[in-house]
Amino acid sequence: MSAQKPTIVLVHGAFADSSSWNGVIERLQSHDYPVVAASNPLRGLATDSTYVRQLVASIDGPVVLAGHSYGGSVISNAATGLDNVKALVFVAAFLPDEGESAVALSGKFPGSTLGETLQPVAVTQPGGVEVVDLYIDRSKFPQQFAADVPEGTAAVMAATQRPVADAALAEGASAPAWRNVPSWVLVATEDRNIPARAQTFMAERARATVVNVSASHAVSVARPGEVARLIDEAARATS
Repeated sequence: MSAQKPTIVLVHGAFADSSSWNGVIERLQSHDYPVVAASNPLRGLATDSTYVRQLVASIDGPVVLAGHSYGGSVISNAATGLDNVKALVFVAAFLPDEGESAVALSGKFPGSTLGETLQPVAVTQPGGVEVVDLYIDRSKFPQQFAADVPEGTAAVMAATQRPVADAALAEGASAPAWRNVPSWVLVATEDRNIPARAQTFMAERARATVVNVSASHAVSVARPGEVARLIDEAARATS
């Protein structure tokens, strides 16, 4: 049965990992969708997009590509020119136009309190290249990222968060796939990372199908049924 349906490729964003999609994956698999949760490197927009692009290109048959947060920037870059990507789903995510960065878009409208919660850590990569990794302060993570997630779950998410290189959030996007690929957007109305007004602005600019959900930035954890429902809608509409 799964061969009759598109493969759903899920791309997490900054300060998260693929387990943030677990509840969504369970629901999609119960409806016989093949699902792949990509491990987003979070090193740089161009390199992260290339990684996801190569993964998607290796999949036989149609693909619905979904991204959360910074993962939205990644899927929009990665899908450009890939004929097997039939739909894009942005979940509390960035939909940058060419040259725009996550940093610029998150500050385009008031409401984001992410900056004051970040902890920078300088690290040296192989070859001696120095970068700055960003974490959310673990004590502030639940309120900032996952205010509607059970306390114990949010604490685990804070401990297992994956850092993003600061340069990745400041890097400008390439030509966006949402200009040519049908797109769906879930706006998390209680988001403290990407203000709902910014999410709505980007969705309207992309002429996307939009659903508003009362949820924090961690909507895929707090409201996995709503996220899975929107992905299913996108898959059905493009089949």
